Amino acid sequence: MESDIINLRKPKATDGFALHKLVERCAPLDPNSVYCNLLHCSHFADTAVAAEDESGELVGFISGYCPPARPDTLFVWQVAVDARCRGKKLGQKMLLELAERLAPQGVQYIETTITPGNIASEKLFAGVFAALSAPVERSVLFSKEEHFAGLHDDEVLYRAGPFKLSTQNS
Repeated sequence: MESDIINLRKPKATDGFALHKLVERCAPLDPNSVYCNLLHCSHFADTAVAAEDESGELVGFISGYCPPARPDTLFVWQVAVDARCRGKKLGQKMLLELAERLAPQGVQYIETTITPGNIASEKLFAGVFAALSAPVERSVLFSKEEHFAGLHDDEVLYRAGPFKLSTQNS
């Protein structure tokens, strides 16, 4: 990528197909249907962030939602960063942008699941949780045997918070 200029913004429905293509380029992320991506970009736009380069191409995306029973929590479903933008902390910038955007609405916890051995995700979230001075708890949310019939690794829940926005992030 020639330029490092990235625009972070709330997604819009017209980003749905581009999100689908971005996730395809970000193996091993689980692909969702285009329709699901359209919903992430419209119904869940308030809890998502899109990153586009100077030409307007979608190069990063975080989808998430606030669970109805826990409106103080952002659950991060998926983080996608185009290969050309990796190693530049784009995932961290997007996640901190979301935390800053949602904090005034009472969000003070971030949750996600990570499969054991996913070093990139572990590093991303560890960096964000450290930047937010957020203590972290871990537990298995969905187990390999109980939930996946032994066909998928455990999904470990990371719950961090309450977080604090520094003057640098706010």
